[in-house]
Amino acid sequence: MEGDIVQMGAYIGAGLACTGMGGAALGVGHVAGNFLAGALRNPSAAAGQTATLFIGIAFAEALGIFSFLVALLLMFAV
Repeated sequence: MEGDIVQMGAYIGAGLACTGMGGAALGVGHVAGNFLAGALRNPSAAAGQTATLFIGIAFAEALGIFSFLVALLLMFAV
């Protein structure tokens, strides 16, 4: 019985850790949307900001990957 409660807690924690993946998706959308809004306002400056766009997307996506790894650790390492 006690092992079942621990396993249930691990699954609940893994589900909560997966909310970080949703936050990463929102972050990537926010970064890309702001880039597009800026590129439409000033198309000549858009080419110089493309590298910054990809760096921002990479950082936002890295947080989602970290939360996914935490979820996997909670599910299978307990």
